[in-house]
Amino acid sequence: MKVQDILSAKGQEVETIRPDAKVLIAVHRMRMQNVGALVVSRDGERVEGVLSERDIVRGLTRHGADLLDMSVVAVMSKTVPMCSPGDSLVVVMDQMTRSRNRHVPVVDGTGRLCGIVSIGDVMKHRLEDMELETSVLRDAYLSRH
Repeated sequence: MKVQDILSAKGQEVETIRPDAKVLIAVHRMRMQNVGALVVSRDGERVEGVLSERDIVRGLTRHGADLLDMSVVAVMSKTVPMCSPGDSLVVVMDQMTRSRNRHVPVVDGTGRLCGIVSIGDVMKHRLEDMELETSVLRDAYLSRH
């Protein structure tokens, strides 16, 4: 299964936020959109980083309530793994595991943002693949006996 399969199922809409936006605005957006991360981008097309719930928690431990008045760029993750629509889920799972990131922006060949996949998306589709494989193997076994 490929990243494009996930995007086809869930859609390619990505919640973005400008790097100069206040963290308080980002927190409200994450809550209202029910997402665990926002892609940071000035133009909605180029990925400058990701602001995740984990980044916010880390920021709170460093800055306390002052964090809410700070700009997103001050606490976002600037180095984030990215993938392309043609990448396999196994590759993306490996990226997530090695980088300890739960959200990976999807970019096309020109580097333009075209989606995002979360660990939940990857696990859901990977489990569906495994269930299908199990069913095929069970049917093959039963047809021989």
